[in-house]
This record gives sequence, structure tokens and C-alpha cells, in this order.
Amino acid sequence: MKIDGNAIRPGMVIEHKGDLWLAVKIQHTQPGKGGAYLQVELKGVRTGTKLNERFRSSESVERVRLEQKLYQYLFSDNGLVTVMDGESFEQSSFAESLLGDALPFLQDGMMIDLKSYEGEVISATLPETVVVTVQETEPTVKGQTAASSNKPAVLENGVRIMVPPFVAAGERILVNTSDATYVRRAED
Repeated sequence: MKIDGNAIRPGMVIEHKGDLWLAVKIQHTQPGKGGAYLQVELKGVRTGTKLNERFRSSESVERVRLEQKLYQYLFSDNGLVTVMDGESFEQSSFAESLLGDALPFLQDGMMIDLKSYEGEVISATLPETVVVTVQETEPTVKGQTAASSNKPAVLENGVRIMVPPFVAAGERILVNTSDATYVRRAED
């Protein structure tokens, strides 16, 4: 679908220079001399590279509609993640690299949000938080809880994060999958 260059908004995916780009930031600029334009920071959907482009209202760009669907995680093998469509029970695979730093938080049966374009998986997103068990951490020192200092902990999946002083080994906690940060204790 063709849109005007000044209609681009953050979060839109456009086709530009033969590739797919995600609009990250936009800034309307109206110089004293010449016409107004839209300064857009783009991120390559497939490559992750960044690009800054100027679009005038007279230009038109192709807006891309991505197909979005939830899939259930089955297993990982040889760098591929295999998932299943809950409605048709069809299985498909995508590269582990699409999950980035969230890969260690992948759990059996987890629902993964996949976005695809013309049958090609473009992005994979895990749930915002997951429940994991703290495998090891330093014991709590009396009086340490008065200060807001965190201590290192190793999770069951091998990821190292910082947790509040009151968290002990063996506890189940909620962790943010996008930046591997402690959220709160899990409610079991």
C-alpha cells in the first residue's frame, strides 16, 4: 500500500531500497529555505542495520503489512527453532538468531509471536516476562537490605542477572525477556 513520505510513523514497516525497514524514530523538519521533510531513523528488519533517510510529502513509499500469529514452541535443533500453529497444527522453523538475547528464556510449550512477510519469518518475540528459578546467588547479609543494592544471581538457564538482596537460591522469579532484568518474585 503506497503512502506519502510524511505519513510514516514509528513502528511502521516500509519497503525502501529493495529491503524491509522498521521506522524507529521520526522528526518533522521545516528548514527556513526549501520544503519541509520527515527525518526517519530506519532499522533493517532482516539485517538490523540502521539508516537515516529524509522523506518529502511529495514522495511515496510502500507500506508493508506483516502477518502476525502466535505459535507454540516445540524444540530447537541445529540453530533452528521449530514451532507449531495452534489452529492448523502445521509446524514451521526459523533461525534462533531472530530471538537474539532472549533465546535462553525459551521454554517448552511457550507461545511465540511471529511476524512474517510473504511466508518469511521476519521477527520472533517471546512473552514479556517468564518465570525462572534462581540456581545460585550470594546469601543475604543482615542489614544489607537497607540499601538498594542488588546482587548477582545465576538462573536455571545459565543467564546471570542482578536481583534484590532478599532473593535466595531456589526461588522462582519473573524476568523481563527483552533485557534480562528482575521484575518480581513469582506467584506460585
